[in-house]
Amino acid sequence: MKRKIVLLLLTLLAALLVACVQEEPEEPAAPAEEPTEAPEVDEEEPAEEEGEAEEEAPAEEETETEGEAPETVRIGVVYPLTGALAATGVASQDAFLLAAEIVNNEYPDLNLPMAAEAGITCLDNAQVELVFADHQMSPEIGASETERLITEENVVAILGAYASAVSNTASQAAERLGIPFVNAQSTSPALHQRGFQWYFRTTPHDAIFSELMFQFLADLRDQGTEINTVATIYENTLFGSDSSETQNQFAEQYGFEVVANIAYPSGTADMTSEVQQLIAADPDVVLPTSYVADAILMMRTFEAQNYSPEAILAQGVGFTEGSFLETVGATGNYIISREVFALDLQENKPIIGEVNTMFSEMYDRDLEGATARSFTALLVLADAINRACSTEPEAIRQALLETDIPSEQIIMPWEGVRFDPETGQNVLGTGIMVQALDGQYQTVWPFELATQELVWPYPAWDER
Repeated sequence: MKRKIVLLLLTLLAALLVACVQEEPEEPAAPAEEPTEAPEVDEEEPAEEEGEAEEEAPAEEETETEGEAPETVRIGVVYPLTGALAATGVASQDAFLLAAEIVNNEYPDLNLPMAAEAGITCLDNAQVELVFADHQMSPEIGASETERLITEENVVAILGAYASAVSNTASQAAERLGIPFVNAQSTSPALHQRGFQWYFRTTPHDAIFSELMFQFLADLRDQGTEINTVATIYENTLFGSDSSETQNQFAEQYGFEVVANIAYPSGTADMTSEVQQLIAADPDVVLPTSYVADAILMMRTFEAQNYSPEAILAQGVGFTEGSFLETVGATGNYIISREVFALDLQENKPIIGEVNTMFSEMYDRDLEGATARSFTALLVLADAINRACSTEPEAIRQALLETDIPSEQIIMPWEGVRFDPETGQNVLGTGIMVQALDGQYQTVWPFELATQELVWPYPAWDER
């Protein structure tokens, strides 16, 4: 009996010991909750994780300090970087980058806005950062990319968008979101007539260019050259249709008869029919308005059809971009075009040669009308941001309205840059006439600025 009692007691004791062993893992349960309290310990005792604390501290100071100048000023650039106008867009991109290089560093020997000191000096020498977007020559993509740059990339202004049809929609997006839109190259007169408050255009537009073209023809007529009739041939987007309309208006004003207005689809693969219409109309002067791919095709079709009017007087753009003469070679000789820029003007304006040397050393090609205007537009915008002493859109807009840059501080043959407060159009922009001679465009009008004598009439193909 005693043995049974002893065995029972031993069994109970063993059971108690097993229970104690099974309960021991529950003791670490409390430490398992400690990680939720760990951040408090780290914040109170940074010495335990010294390296991590030292890295985090500056970020807290930057985000908590109100009114501190930004390290960078982000500017959106919406251009055609792929597709038919990729070469044009990339060339403009290079020009923007050169202008940013000049703004962000010290070039005291260059008589240009923002060149003397590094960065946006009023914002503690903040650096300009360009954020590029590709609109692919689509008005819809241009608008959506502009909105993305503003709402997601936090840019303070937009530069865009080369093609008038894309600048139209992209600037609408900027207007709706209250961000300055600076237009370097689009020339449709309609763009500055929309009553926008945030749209600014540095380049002259096609109404200005078209009148200059007819002033040039009138000067030749006054000197005894027989010119009576003209015909327009134009791509059928906003750029081309507005150009043809203004040319018709000035033809009537200056006493020239328009014998044909011929539209073709932008980016067409065949111009045979359109050139045959020109041949039938038989104008003294052909006035083409085209982007570069169309301009190349047009001249090749002229040559194939053996068509040579008295003169070809182009509305710039496709006929004056760097890739045009490189592609068509001698076929491009003797074309006359309105232009906003020519390298030969450096004889009277040395800053042109200085900037072109920098550009050609960086990108292995010379400046031309499109790239010179891109370069100028960014300097104008950076100057406004510096005078605004702020990245607030309204402050930048007000500074743009107060812009007054003299002729000697730009590489363009303009009287300067000053914006009409009602339209945002630069009222000091003008143009010149150039002629392709031996593979390069040379200034031929105004006659007092001419570096080469004008060749008139346009030589027949078999007489070259």
